Amino acid sequence: MKHQPQIIATSKAPAAIGPYSQAIKLGNLLFTSGQIPLDADGQLIEGGIEEQTHQVFRNLEAVLAEAGATFADVAKATVFIKDMNQFAALNAIYASYFGDHKPARSTVEVARLPKDVLVEIELIVSIEVE
Repeated sequence: MKHQPQIIATSKAPAAIGPYSQAIKLGNLLFTSGQIPLDADGQLIEGGIEEQTHQVFRNLEAVLAEAGATFADVAKATVFIKDMNQFAALNAIYASYFGDHKPARSTVEVARLPKDVLVEIELIVSIEVE
């Protein structure tokens, strides 16, 4: 039986700023769109990599909660960072959200991100099928 994609959306994270969804649930998988450091009202969070990374994780947490998941359910993370010299700071914050859980991860330095932010993170998550 083929599963139909289900759009996941929450007002506790910034609305999509383009033709995409905050996340898509397909069977027992959840694919989040990349989250950048905007608050739920769509305002850019000021500050450096630390402040921006925390906001990205708050957004991801809200999207996961809407789908009935937590960071413990994450199978894979993809991290886009503007400056690899800031990787250690980002990594420390990343580790604080996952604790002992260590999902697979790719980290890529990029030339530019939407709204010139410093970090964007997307997740692939295993969830319960109803």
